[in-house]
Amino acid sequence: MLKRLLTILFIFLTAFAHAQTWEIGGGVGGAGYMGDLNQHNPLQISGVSLTGFLKYNFNGYLSVKGALNYAKIGAADSTSNNAYHRQRNLDFHNTIKEASITGEFNFMHYIPDAGKNKFTPFVFVGFGVTPHAPRTKLNDSEIGLRKLRTEGQEKQYPNYIMAIPFGAGIKYNIGGKFNLIGDLGYRYTSTDYLDDVSGWYADPATLQSDLARRLADRSPGQTATPKTQRGNFRTPDMYLMFNISISYTFVTEKCYYER
Repeated sequence: MLKRLLTILFIFLTAFAHAQTWEIGGGVGGAGYMGDLNQHNPLQISGVSLTGFLKYNFNGYLSVKGALNYAKIGAADSTSNNAYHRQRNLDFHNTIKEASITGEFNFMHYIPDAGKNKFTPFVFVGFGVTPHAPRTKLNDSEIGLRKLRTEGQEKQYPNYIMAIPFGAGIKYNIGGKFNLIGDLGYRYTSTDYLDDVSGWYADPATLQSDLARRLADRSPGQTATPKTQRGNFRTPDMYLMFNISISYTFVTEKCYYER
């Protein structure tokens, strides 16, 4: 009985392996963020994004993708239309180096060079992790903000965060086994400190250095009152990536019989 089950399992896995395709690609685009310094514009682009990926297509509808993504994000109160934000006068930039695994679902059966459909919309969701370290400029010098604990935190917030990528896109077979892909994805993160802003202004006496006191309150004349609102307690911050990619699919012979 065990031998028969193992034989059936072997046949199933062999057939499954022959039906799948591999895909490799890369792309470029723009990145942005939503948080205390950008609360209302979900499409605000503040920097470049780059992506490279390897995808495992189970069939014409489902696939799983491993990706390495790079993005630059940032924002500044000085560009805001809100008078309170301009008075607060905070700014930051941050570098994202994300490793992620996502599942994709095509709305149309899609196998390049073997299927009948030349394009398909798709959606994706998954899991990722990235280091992050918000920074600012002071007198033309780059300053790391995490170690300063500008809101009087007892300890530094983690420099690695988890993210949940989700989004949608469209892919088009531009010829042979090559695909042109456009996608927009958001990342729901495990931190409210992508921008080093979350809660209250700290009592300057509790901050550990003159530099921390200088960067905790950047209003003109440093007039912020301790224990008043500095951020909006939005949990968590988010970042986004919009990419245009080109990929190549290694279509197996079996796929041509499935079109």
